[in-house]
Formats: sequence, structure tokens, C-alpha cells
Amino acid sequence: MKVFRHIISRLAARYDEREARALARLLLEERCSLSMAAIAMDADEALTDNQKALLQADVLRLEQGEPLQYIIGKQAFAGCTFHVGPAVLIPRPETEQLVGIISSDLRWRRPGIRMLDIGTGSGCIAVSLARKFPQAHVSAWDVSPEALQVARANAALNLAAVDFSHQDALRPPADSDLWDLIVSNPPYVCLSERSSMEPHVADHEPPLALFVPDDDPLLFYRAIASYASRALRPAGMLYFEINPLFAADMQALLSADSFQDIELMDDLYGKQRFIKCHKDQP
Repeated sequence: MKVFRHIISRLAARYDEREARALARLLLEERCSLSMAAIAMDADEALTDNQKALLQADVLRLEQGEPLQYIIGKQAFAGCTFHVGPAVLIPRPETEQLVGIISSDLRWRRPGIRMLDIGTGSGCIAVSLARKFPQAHVSAWDVSPEALQVARANAALNLAAVDFSHQDALRPPADSDLWDLIVSNPPYVCLSERSSMEPHVADHEPPLALFVPDDDPLLFYRAIASYASRALRPAGMLYFEINPLFAADMQALLSADSFQDIELMDDLYGKQRFIKCHKDQP
């Protein structure tokens, strides 16, 4: 376990022991195909010089705070593997929970429904929904060409049919009665919250996908809700991942846009992280 222990000791200055051990284990598993059982049998001592050199480079990136997912280039999400890099946020368990909520709500919906994911990033929401509901028509927008490139690669990797478009959520098209479901996990972290964030998030993940101005934290929600109020078909559903600090404000915003049955839902950590509602029927 010489290499394994060496990696842990290198990472100890930035990470606590438990996280350092987990990172070392994942790195050896991804880069050298070594299981924890193999490491326990000192298989890491038989690594080649080339393998050790690659691990040294990876450990240096970890010491500088870069997320492991960017280093190995992938992240598991909803039973699939997604390419990730600095152009997109790393898919998180909370967003996977949102996909689960939508999937549960759609179990009895008719085939052929039209879904839109606004601000798709890596494509994790759109691709996961397209795989779960192959008879649905799934579309996704993002303002970042680099993010769309990653999302398209993820759709191809996971054999999912998604129609991707370069579109700014703040300047949506003049659609009406087009979608049965709209979902979005837009930027929602206030700039003033940045100092309290983990450095590997604040310093490495794309600011475009994370932050909103302190004086307008609902900037994207307001634009998307306004678009959804006309672009959803009657009784169409709207889902958001939200900043728990503004849960009450989100309820008021959606109510002002005449959405019905507005429901807040907690994430895995007991925070009000999701909100759903539907468009009123005429």
C-alpha cells in the first residue's frame, strides 16, 4: 500500500483523512484499475514508472483543489456515465434527485410528451429523462457552446435522443403551447455566497453556470417562469432546482405568474431544494 499511503499523505494538507483516502482509492481505481482489495494486497507497489508519473500529475492537480471528476473526466449520474470538464458543472446528487422526482411524476403520462431542459450544462437532466422516457421528445438549451459540445457527447455516449439548441434563457423565443414539461437547474448562487463555498467548486467550476447578482438572485427563474407561462401547454409542468435561501420568494414568483399547485420539496439534506407547479388550464 506504499503508493496508496503516499497519495493520502500528499492530500492530507488540503483534505481530511477520510476524503483523502477516498480520493486516493478512486484515483488508483480509475487510473490503474486497482480495487481496494488489490491495494490491500500491495498491488500498488507493482505500478510501472509511467503509471506513477501519471498519478503524480493527478495528485498535483488534486493538491491545487481541482475536482477529481475533472481530472478523470467523468461522473456517474442516474445510472449513466457523463463526460465532465471545466465547461460544465459536475452533476450532483441533488440534481439526480430532481430527475427522480420528475420520473416518478411522469410514470403514467402518455407517450410523446415534449420536455425542455433549460441550461442543460453536461446534459445530465435531459439525457437521463430521454433514456427513462424514450418515447418522449426531449430538447435542451444552453447559452454556452462549450457546454453544448459536452452535452451532445454525453447524449451520444448514453444513446439518448435529445435536440440541443444554443439559446439564452434570458432571451427565450416567442413560443406558445409547445411543451408539456419544462425543467431547469439555472445559476442560483449569489456572488456574496462565494466566500463560503468549497474552493474546488468556487475556483474551478464555471462561474457562468453558478452565480447570479446579489441584487437579482431570481434573475433566471423570473425569465424562465415567464417563458413557461406561455410556452407550456395547459396543465404543463414546471420544475426547478432552487437556492433554499429563496424558497419563499420562488413561491411568490410562481404564484404571480398564475402557476397552480406550487410545491416545495426537500433535498437529501433536508433543504428546500426543488419546486414544482403546473400551468393553469383555461
